[in-house]
Amino acid sequence: MNWKKWYKECGLCPRECGVNRLKGQQGFCRQTAELKVARAALHMWEEPCISGTRGSGTVFFTGCHLGCVFCQNGQISKEGRGETISIVRLAGIFMELQAKGAHNINLVTPSHFVPQIIEALRISRKMGLTLPIVYNTGGFEKIDTLELLDGWIDVYLTDFKFMDVHLSEKYAREEGYSFYASKALEEMYRQTGPAVFDEDGMMIKGIIVRHMVLPGQSMDSRQIIEYLHETYKNNIYLSLMNQYTPSGDLEKFPELQKKVKSSVYERLIQYTIRQGVENAYIQEGETAQESFIPDFDGYGVLPGSDT
Repeated sequence: MNWKKWYKECGLCPRECGVNRLKGQQGFCRQTAELKVARAALHMWEEPCISGTRGSGTVFFTGCHLGCVFCQNGQISKEGRGETISIVRLAGIFMELQAKGAHNINLVTPSHFVPQIIEALRISRKMGLTLPIVYNTGGFEKIDTLELLDGWIDVYLTDFKFMDVHLSEKYAREEGYSFYASKALEEMYRQTGPAVFDEDGMMIKGIIVRHMVLPGQSMDSRQIIEYLHETYKNNIYLSLMNQYTPSGDLEKFPELQKKVKSSVYERLIQYTIRQGVENAYIQEGETAQESFIPDFDGYGVLPGSDT
């Protein structure tokens, strides 16, 4: 693959900024063609079938093409924290994480660097990388970019943040979010099919859809849960998250300046069960917290879940 061609007039994400990142131009994601990574380490606080007992080999990429106003990871996504590395170095990081015992390689917010990531995966596989690859995304994906990943990605760990177009326009400056997220999910499912687990209960193929409940938006959450179950039944896994913490400049969004009530979250869990969802993760206890890298601890599963 000639990875550089994808950056001459960048259209890797649905925003299709059209900038020449090879010449240092920046679009919505605030990134040039220089590959930039903020953190690489074993991560113990993803969903149990991702982190397992040894941790997920997470690589956090700098920048983001969605830019939610409530982002809890703004130092990486908006402020540009990270280090410029080469494709060969990224391949080396994958190998180092495998040597440390990672269950998988977990690519966090990778969309705007997909061509270079594929090259790094190509190199690392020749070096002996055998781990499943997890694509950890906000869900705002372009089908053409996902098609490049066919055969490279084993597990899609994707968000479905909003169903209501007014919410996504207000909080992410993109009224088409739910359209792109649903189309992306179709392509992800085409690539992976129903979930597959190994003998240790680790997901080695399939999809987990995360949804973080926002204050005052439980009806939107219900619409998302209903859509996911009606469309995919129990062939995908849902991760219902209650960890929202007010973060960033929310002066114009007073409704987001509070946490989600535990009673609201509990009612959503009950709604999920009534919908017939069997394969889902829920968060137990007080998980909402301020953190540079948000922790996903306190996971449980719905009654009747297979995992």
